[in-house]
Amino acid sequence: METISRSKAPVALLTVDQAAIYLGLARSTLNKWRCHGGGPTFIKMGRAVRYRQKDLEGFLNEGAATSTSNY
Repeated sequence: METISRSKAPVALLTVDQAAIYLGLARSTLNKWRCHGGGPTFIKMGRAVRYRQKDLEGFLNEGAATSTSNY
């Protein structure tokens, strides 16, 4: 059986808890966003929910502002 090297491995997926820590938010905030919209893109695999780090980074970048007048 061939061993998959890290460079060939799929993108690492973060759990809800890991994503919440990464974003500095409560797990419940991500859960609400998944139900009502407005949060980062997520992946459903059966009952499991995962987040790609690049999607979390994109979500943070979309919210970046230099002034409150940008909102």
